[in-house]
Amino acid sequence: MAYLALLVAYSAAQIALGLWIGRRVHTAGDFFVAGRRLGPGLIFSTMLAANIGAGSTVGATGLGYRDGLSAVWWVGSAAVGSLVLALWIGPAIRRAAAEHDLRTVGDFLEFRFGVSVRTAIAILLWVGSLFILAGQLIAIASILNVIVGVPPAVGCAVGGLLITIYFTAGGLLTSAWVNMVQLTVKLVGFAIALPLALGAAGGWSAVAGLNPAPDYWNPWQGGHSGLIYLAILAPAFVVSPGLLQKIYGARDDRAVRLGVGANAIGLAVYAMVPVIMGMIARLQFPSLEAPRLALPTILMHGVPPIVGGIGLAAVFSAELSAADAVLFMLTTSLSQDFYKRFVNRSAEDGQVLRVTRLTAVGAGALGVLVAIVAEDVIDALTIFYTLMAVGLFVPILTGLFSRRPSPAGALAAIVAGVAIVGGLQVFHSGASVAGLTPAMLGLLGAFAAYVAGARS
Repeated sequence: MAYLALLVAYSAAQIALGLWIGRRVHTAGDFFVAGRRLGPGLIFSTMLAANIGAGSTVGATGLGYRDGLSAVWWVGSAAVGSLVLALWIGPAIRRAAAEHDLRTVGDFLEFRFGVSVRTAIAILLWVGSLFILAGQLIAIASILNVIVGVPPAVGCAVGGLLITIYFTAGGLLTSAWVNMVQLTVKLVGFAIALPLALGAAGGWSAVAGLNPAPDYWNPWQGGHSGLIYLAILAPAFVVSPGLLQKIYGARDDRAVRLGVGANAIGLAVYAMVPVIMGMIARLQFPSLEAPRLALPTILMHGVPPIVGGIGLAAVFSAELSAADAVLFMLTTSLSQDFYKRFVNRSAEDGQVLRVTRLTAVGAGALGVLVAIVAEDVIDALTIFYTLMAVGLFVPILTGLFSRRPSPAGALAAIVAGVAIVGGLQVFHSGASVAGLTPAMLGLLGAFAAYVAGARS
């Protein structure tokens, strides 16, 4: 019960901080883009906190447990995508957002391509966002299940309630400050837990003796993990609406380059941590019911209780920070791209803010429902990342850098990318074709469709 008491106290502190910061939020602009005044430090902390979430902790540790060294590419791919975002895409889209008072990715797409492209992406975003929110809530439920045996459905509901309360108070501004606290807890927790868990398992020599499969130590491909994650994940971290909208809140290009660049470095350094934790769990607990239980199990039973408590708080922080990022993405899209654009175009700022907060409550509840029926963290997140990559990558790049962006080409790219991935998933079980994954084929198809649509 000591673990539960620690998490309850920690959760209460985050809610209190969120409500306190939320008192400074008076306009929709404050809620959506934090008044466009975030510096490099807050950009770094809110980006890294969002990126080290369920997939990078519970999910990546499970992959390390199951597939071995090649699981490093789950987080490593995020680092590669983040570097591209820091040096190329991020500064360009921030300038466009500041110049034209854009608040969401949908605003940007309508500005460059028109309302039809905005609508298509908004629908895709709502569906994909629900899956990633569900993935974070599944991870939270896994932690609570291991600690006190809370049923998964109840754990999802608890996580959803917590993030909804503090996020609804102040949007991006609240999230940025709460994320800074969460990131500190994460870094301290894993820095302490990893060496102690490794020592308890008999040191690196004991872990290096693991050989559950011939490719367990192959850095490029092991099991279902490997370099292939670059194609699936890196593009999504370049064009993820949740990350781009955090960049909208930056005060200048320098804040974007420094903050997002430091985030990329942080992800690269962190990439091996969950993999090693998964290997340690495989050594000590070789018969777990499911790989997703590897991280909470080793923190409960593989390290001293006080260290395990800090580690569990770190993992809990990871899931919460990533969940509030996607709730931000889903809520702002629904309120700005749907309500403000189609329902009430003359809505005043205060009315938009009220609708946004109500939308956050509804989106959080819907995310809980999806989490209850979803099977696994990685399954839920992979769906989201693939949809975002094939649907958004081509429109975002051509919208930023094409002198004459083509609405017909953008729509063709969205339809082609999603159709290819969906078709392969339904009729080919999501398997590769000639060595190319559905995500790769979807991106290639999207580029080809854009070119064809632009010429028509």
